[in-house]
Amino acid sequence: MQPERTSQSRGLLLSQTPREEYAKVAVGGTFDLLHKGHRQLLRTALSLGGHVVIGVTSDQFVKKLHKPHRIDSFQKRKEEVIKFLKSEYPFHRSEIIELNDRFGITVEDPDLQALVVSKRSEPMAASINSVRWSKGLPPIEIFSIDMVLAKDFRPISTTRIRRGVIDREGRLLR
Repeated sequence: MQPERTSQSRGLLLSQTPREEYAKVAVGGTFDLLHKGHRQLLRTALSLGGHVVIGVTSDQFVKKLHKPHRIDSFQKRKEEVIKFLKSEYPFHRSEIIELNDRFGITVEDPDLQALVVSKRSEPMAASINSVRWSKGLPPIEIFSIDMVLAKDFRPISTTRIRRGVIDREGRLLR
C-alpha cells in the first residue's frame, strides 16, 4: 500500500511513490489500542523520514474529542507506541511529543518537511498548510494513506475494537 502525495500548492492527489527521504516528518493521533492501521501509519512515516516526530494526544485533548468509548491514559498509549517502535525501528530516529491541539508542531516548525495522515484526516492536513502559509512557513508535503480494512472490509478502528467487533488485527470477533 503506497501513500498518496497530496500537493497542496496544486490541489492534486498524485499517486506516485515518494523517491526522496525527508529529514523531518510528523505523524499524529490518539493511538489508543495500537492496531494494524496505526502501525501502518507509523511505518509509512518512518519509511519517509530520517527523523519522525510522533504526536500522541494528551489526556486533556482526548476529552475534547468526545470519543464514543473510554481511552487509555496518555502514558499507556505512549508506551505502546514506544514498544512498537523499538520492535521494528531504531528508536533514536523518532521522538514522541504530547499533542494538546489538532496541529502540534506542524504549524510552527520550519524544519518539518512532510506529514503522514490517514484519508480521514486529509481535511485537517490541508488546513495545516493554510496556517503555515499565513505564518510565512513553507508548505509541507502531505502523504495520505488508505484506512486499513478489517476482514469485513470496513476500516479498523479503536471504536470497533472496544465494542468487541474486531481485534487489533482486524479479525472479526462476532
